[in-house]
Amino acid sequence: MPPIPRPEVLSLPPAYHGAARVDELRAYGLQPANIVDFSVNINPFGPSPQVRQAIANAPLAAYPDRDALPLREALAAHHALSPSQVLPAHGTAELITLVGMAFIRPGDRALVVSPTFGEYARVTALFGGHVTTIHARAAQHFAFPTEAITQALHDACPRLVWLCNPNNPTGQTLTRANLAAWAEQCPESLFVIDEAYINFAPQTASAIGLAPNVLVLRSMTKDYALAGLRLGYAVGEEALITALQRVQPPWSVSAPAQQAGLAALADQAHLARTLAATRAAQQAFTTALKQKGWQVMPSATHFFLLFVGQATTFREQLLQAGIMVRDGTSFGLPEYVRLGTRRPTENAQLLEALSAQGLTPPQFRPET
Repeated sequence: MPPIPRPEVLSLPPAYHGAARVDELRAYGLQPANIVDFSVNINPFGPSPQVRQAIANAPLAAYPDRDALPLREALAAHHALSPSQVLPAHGTAELITLVGMAFIRPGDRALVVSPTFGEYARVTALFGGHVTTIHARAAQHFAFPTEAITQALHDACPRLVWLCNPNNPTGQTLTRANLAAWAEQCPESLFVIDEAYINFAPQTASAIGLAPNVLVLRSMTKDYALAGLRLGYAVGEEALITALQRVQPPWSVSAPAQQAGLAALADQAHLARTLAATRAAQQAFTTALKQKGWQVMPSATHFFLLFVGQATTFREQLLQAGIMVRDGTSFGLPEYVRLGTRRPTENAQLLEALSAQGLTPPQFRPET
C-alpha cells in the first residue's frame, strides 16, 4: 500500500471559494470569458495599464529574485517601514499557510470569528491545531461580537487569533482600539489581522505597527486587481517576518508578479480613481437592490451579503443567465449570497437577470 497521509490531511474538508470553475461552467455550456462574476471581491476596473506593460517586460527565462527585494523595499517605503518588517508572498492564501507552518503546534488553540474566510480554520486543522469559534449573528447584521471575543480571550488566551478586517463575507469591521486592547490582553497570543479588503473601506484603521504580537496580511490581488498573478505581503515585527520567511518556498513570488507589484504601487492615482468609482457603483447597486425589496446587509466594503432564502438555488438560476454569485453555504450562511460590486453596466445586468429569472425577494428572517 502507498503511504497514508497524516490524519489532519485525511480529515480536512475540501476548500470552497469564489470564482468560476471551468468544469462547472462546461456543464452549463458556458465559457469563463462569458461570465459576469460577482462571486469575487476584486477591483472591477482592473489593474493599472502600467501593470500590463511591466508584465510584458518581465524576464521569463531567468529565476525571479528569491527575496523579491525591490518589491519588498517598495512595500516598506509605502508603509514607512523597514524592509525587514515586510514579506511579499504568493497571495494571502500562501501567507495564511506560512503562519500555520511557522506558529501552529499540534494541540494549539486558535480563535476564529464566524462567518469568515475558511482558510483560517483549514490551516489551523492542517497543522494539528484546534479551533474555537465565536459566531456573529444576522440579527446584529453580523457585526463582530466584541464582548464575546473579549470574554474568550479572558478565559484562555489562544495561541493564535485570526481576524479578517474588513471581514469576508460580511464587510463588518473592527476598530484599532478593539485590536489594541486584545493584543495587550493576550501578549503571548499571535493576532493575525487579514486586511485584504482594507483599501475598499477607507474609514477602517489598519493594525500595522499596533503591537509586537500583531501580524498584518495584505493582498494586492483585490485592490490592485492582480488575481491572476497572486500577490500579497505580510507586515509585522522582524522576528515574525523572519519566521515566515524561513518556511516560505523558494521563488514564491514570480518575476511577472514582482514587476506587476512594483508597477501597481507606482500608480496610486489609478488605485484612487478605481476605488472611488467602485464605491460609487456599490452605493448605486445596493440602492437599486433595496428598491426592488431585497434585504442587503450593511457592509463597509464593496461586497455585501444578500438575503435570498435558498442560496444554492438562487446561484444556479443566475448562472443559467451567465451571472455568478457566491453561495454563502460554505460560510455557514445557506440563506445568503455574497455579491462583489462590479462596473455599473454589469451591476445593471444582474438587476435585469433577477427579473428575467423570476427571482423575487423572500421574507427576511434573521436568526436571533
